[in-house]
Amino acid sequence: MTTLEKNYKEEMVPKLMKELGITNRMAVPRLLKIVINCGLGEALKDKKIADKVSEQLGLITGQKPVITKAKIAISSFKLRENDIIGVKVTLRGKRMYDFLMRLVGIALPRVRDFRGIPTKGFDGNGNYTLGIPEQTIFPDLEYAIVDHVRGFEATFVTSAETDEQAKLLLKLLGLPFAV
Repeated sequence: MTTLEKNYKEEMVPKLMKELGITNRMAVPRLLKIVINCGLGEALKDKKIADKVSEQLGLITGQKPVITKAKIAISSFKLRENDIIGVKVTLRGKRMYDFLMRLVGIALPRVRDFRGIPTKGFDGNGNYTLGIPEQTIFPDLEYAIVDHVRGFEATFVTSAETDEQAKLLLKLLGLPFAV
């Protein structure tokens, strides 16, 4: 069990129960998974880009990404069915908490002029999507393997019913929201 997970179960759950007025410990919002997605529009021209990005996301997350393909053809985007359009990783359990600790403790402080993450990323159902502008903020990546600076999205899926509950949970987990 990671320190963040242990801290959540011992300290954050009672705090959330008190602040949200929940009496049942199992009804307290929790982080279910983190989905990291990187769209690759340029992979239509060069198929090797998906392998490079897959390797980089694998180093960042500690888990092998899945290459996503187009389900239908869209002629206006010159996209055919089964063309590679991105890579994604779904983190759960220990790897999820490890990634969250590295994101909050190491990667976000490395962003230049960082003033907190925006609160506009909530979807109305208690999930939050954070856009990360470049993968080079993670120290796990060596600059030698980075061919092009790419951004990606990290979606925090919670069991919260409202955005306010999810924001409180994510704030307690360490995400630095802008004021």
